[in-house]
Amino acid sequence: MNNDYQIFIVEDDSDITEILVDNLKRDGYKTIANPDGADALEAIIKLKPDLVILDLNLPGMSGFEVCKYIRANELTTDLPIIMLTARSEEIDKIVGFDAGADDYVTKPFSPRELLARVRVLLKRSKKAEYASFRQDNLKVNFATHQVFVDSGTVELTPIQFKLLKTLIQAEGRALSRQFLLDTIWGDDYFGDPRTVDVHITRLRDKVDTENNMILTVKGVGYRWNNQKK
Repeated sequence: MNNDYQIFIVEDDSDITEILVDNLKRDGYKTIANPDGADALEAIIKLKPDLVILDLNLPGMSGFEVCKYIRANELTTDLPIIMLTARSEEIDKIVGFDAGADDYVTKPFSPRELLARVRVLLKRSKKAEYASFRQDNLKVNFATHQVFVDSGTVELTPIQFKLLKTLIQAEGRALSRQFLLDTIWGDDYFGDPRTVDVHITRLRDKVDTENNMILTVKGVGYRWNNQKK
């Protein structure tokens, strides 16, 4: 089952939307659908789904425009996008890829083929997720050591960044204070394990003001809440 994955569908044809929703849900995905390009764009940036299926011909704002705006936003720049369209000319595909689409499916399409492409893109995205991590209003680029909250840059100390990275990459597992000390400060550090608490407090102040991502595990230490809002 794929219960952790959320697929956002932007399609103004209700029949096609119903087909997509039924097949994706049957395959275990959560779905959200919106037929309006501008409304969908706003929701995508806010919700940060795992993948977008985007129709080319939308009322108001076209799929090309929506795709470009998704790519231009720091919080959604790496979001996998499948462009869905009735057009099959090569020039349309080139324009779609230039706008930032990862894949291109022409109507009428085989639901089985579309699901296969969804799985491939999500698998590829999963492999790259620690190059660029997104959750709620937080984005972390591990390669450049950049952290963004609500699209604004947040400055972390090297220790804070290592602490954030270690918690995220533990994927929800509880990490003891001693483990965090050994991993981040090194085995030869003999400081008080409560040092971790001080740095967690400062890290929360910068990236988790609502205290819903860095969770305290009583009697153990801390864990990252990897459930999206």
